[in-house]
Amino acid sequence: MAIEPQPACITYDAQRDCLTLTVHVQPGAKSSAFAGRHGDAFKIRIAAPAVDNKANAALVAFLAVALELRPAQIRIRQGGKGRRKVIDIAAAGAALAARLRAMLPPQ
Repeated sequence: MAIEPQPACITYDAQRDCLTLTVHVQPGAKSSAFAGRHGDAFKIRIAAPAVDNKANAALVAFLAVALELRPAQIRIRQGGKGRRKVIDIAAAGAALAARLRAMLPPQ
């Protein structure tokens, strides 16, 4: 039985209890939703425009609701002004990492 490699866009550090996501954000979409993969990143459509940090705030709010987390647990570590972002989720747990991996379509 072959072991499936872990997606590069989702990493979990058990020592820090921190989940790191690499995402590609499409602002100005009709509705906010997970949209599969974009290369080696998790693609997320966000309904807010990319103006005055509205898309970043909407991304954090969307992730909080979709993943049943507090917004304070979610931090955009890199890419605040671009489409590609690195997001840290504190106190996430390995179960959340497994749930996110299951949401990704195969490459």
